[in-house]
Amino acid sequence: MKNISMIKIGLIVAIVVLFSACSNPKPVTVATTQEKSIVKYTCPMHPQIMEDHPGSCPICGMNLVKKSGEASESAGISLNTVLQPVNSTVITSIKAISPEERTVPTEIKAQGYLDFDTRTFNNISARFSGRIEKLYIKYAFQEIHAGQRIFDIYSPEMISAQQDLLYLQAHSAQETELINAAKQKLLLMGMTNAQINQVLLTKRPLINLPVYSPYEGHVHDMSHSQMANANNVSEPTDFNTNLPLSAREGMYVEKGQNIFNIVDPHKLWAVIKIDRSSMINLKLNQQVMISLPDVPGKTINGKVNFIEPVLQQGDKTVSIRVYIDNMEHELKVNSLISATIQTGISKGLWIPRSAVIDLGQTKVVWLKTDGLYKAHQVIAGTQNGNEIEIVKGLSLNDHIAADAQYLTDSESFIKTKDNE
Repeated sequence: MKNISMIKIGLIVAIVVLFSACSNPKPVTVATTQEKSIVKYTCPMHPQIMEDHPGSCPICGMNLVKKSGEASESAGISLNTVLQPVNSTVITSIKAISPEERTVPTEIKAQGYLDFDTRTFNNISARFSGRIEKLYIKYAFQEIHAGQRIFDIYSPEMISAQQDLLYLQAHSAQETELINAAKQKLLLMGMTNAQINQVLLTKRPLINLPVYSPYEGHVHDMSHSQMANANNVSEPTDFNTNLPLSAREGMYVEKGQNIFNIVDPHKLWAVIKIDRSSMINLKLNQQVMISLPDVPGKTINGKVNFIEPVLQQGDKTVSIRVYIDNMEHELKVNSLISATIQTGISKGLWIPRSAVIDLGQTKVVWLKTDGLYKAHQVIAGTQNGNEIEIVKGLSLNDHIAADAQYLTDSESFIKTKDNE
């Protein structure tokens, strides 16, 4: 009985204690969970404006809208990252690469065309006034040789000078000085010693004086010859062999008038257009390999013989010349060519050209920092095919976007710390 009484007393005490605990609950320490969503108000047009209360944008006056960082924080991106200006930072999962330090044999690839070597241009002009009686040149690019007869000319001036010589020879044979002076005058006017001796022997003046070419090459008519444009050889000249010659039989010419231009077809120029960004490593005598798309397998080796010191108006490239021999007449003027110029060896940091955006005065890469890409200005050096050397602005430990253009919405809005 005593044990039963003790059990009852214990149960009563337990019920009282339990009832007391329920009626006076002990405070439970619960960590106050702050809202993950930090409410901010921003301007739709000017995301750099951030306020903690509703209102109007101080720049444009638009109503501020609520912006929460809950989604970005749940994705592992801080609110501060999301709110960065869009013209200097980008959030993306695009592939990142690092610069590579290498020693690279550099070269320049460029396009160009073949042209006549204007150093071989020679003019045939009228030594005296007269009328062309007979023309032996019938078409443009006709091949002639030195000493070949090219036209006959009737000149009253030359007939008068010959008659003066014949008169002195007939009436003043003892006046050797006067006779020699008359001969010298005819020589200076374009007659040869053989022609003068023929006049003295026959005692009759030559009515139609033959004119011989002192040069060898191809005949270019002056009306559509490149010699008329010799000072501007930045573009290939359009030659047309079907054009008629401007020189014609029966045409009068004036003393000093250019009639033909004789060009040596064995000497050509390769005019190559070089981008200005590649000019830093271009020097004279660098080796050049030239290929012709129209002649597969044909290559020409040469060197940089001349770098034009001026920029042609409206042309964003610099022209260089490579002197080429064309003894077999295989190469044709105005043919398009591709050239590879060996510029030496360069050691430095190299990245793909696709990772760089050229803004004109500055070059920019997208540098990865704290999970987002930021526009970062760099200084570029040599370009070698699809790679470009970075002189300043990057290190081996940096990570940049492999395709900078993919991240660029508009180049005109990109801002970096250096150009803000």
